[in-house]
Amino acid sequence: MMSENIKDYDIVIIGGGPAGLAAGLYAARGNMKTVILEKLIPGGQLNNTLDVENYPGIDHVTGPQIAQAMEEQTKRFGCEIVNTCTISEVELSKGRHLIKSDRGIYRAQALIVATGSEYRKLNVPGEKEYSGKGVSYCAVCDGAFFKEKKLVVIGGGDSAVEEGNFLTKFASSVTIMHRRDKFRAEKIIQDRAFKNPKINVIWNTVVNEIKGDVMSVVGLKVKDVVTNEVRDFPCDGIFIYVGLDPNTQLFKDKLKMDSTGRLETNERMETSVSGVYAAGDVRETPLKQAVTAAADGSLAATMAIEYIESLHDSIVKAK
Repeated sequence: MMSENIKDYDIVIIGGGPAGLAAGLYAARGNMKTVILEKLIPGGQLNNTLDVENYPGIDHVTGPQIAQAMEEQTKRFGCEIVNTCTISEVELSKGRHLIKSDRGIYRAQALIVATGSEYRKLNVPGEKEYSGKGVSYCAVCDGAFFKEKKLVVIGGGDSAVEEGNFLTKFASSVTIMHRRDKFRAEKIIQDRAFKNPKINVIWNTVVNEIKGDVMSVVGLKVKDVVTNEVRDFPCDGIFIYVGLDPNTQLFKDKLKMDSTGRLETNERMETSVSGVYAAGDVRETPLKQAVTAAADGSLAATMAIEYIESLHDSIVKAK
């Protein structure tokens, strides 16, 4: 491997969501040569969030607006951001981590993993076949395509109920189906849904199959988990919000993970490998929000700076 093909940085951050952008901001302000490698565009799940009302200090803003502001602030302090970067492999070793990508090979003294998570699939017949043809995981992205249509939202958490409310701006009706008999969403979000005349809720129900014609979704085959009754439910589209799976495939057998595939860290965001940190939804955390991801990122960067400085101190002492 020729050295001139390697781009050297103090800190490399994989992932440009709230955790990665906050880490980039703190690392760059700490006078570290820093780059963020992002597979799409900065912002992560914020880009799929319409209304943000619980970010401290900001009364109301859209997810993309926060994402753009964070990106601009991070760049202003000197952090480099490489978009549409696909990483093929990582090699982890103390003080010298290699990240191989279609944009070149990056070498870092410290690595921060902020790869986030992606929407969990139902894994039922028809889901893959009709993805983009009535099956969606992003109401903000696709809601406008379903004007005066009959829609179904699957899930019972904040995202499912909140996006169900959002979809009523376009749809003639929205049915929220949940496998349990109550939502997990915040009460204020639930209250909005229950007061919305366009929303109907079906409890204790799961999807067995997504049905469609050549062009699009036409209905679902659903099952009542209490009575075991199976029936057809006609609809024009389905929005799926049943959880998130961490993007940790690159680190399998390289970093310690829990049973869900999330990276294990201590309170300093340190992973099982020296000089490698994890921040945001990619690690196990009881609250998966932009504000907590940003906090993780800022702490990870601070700890990474301390680590790099300790490496330099040890070299000086050795001399």
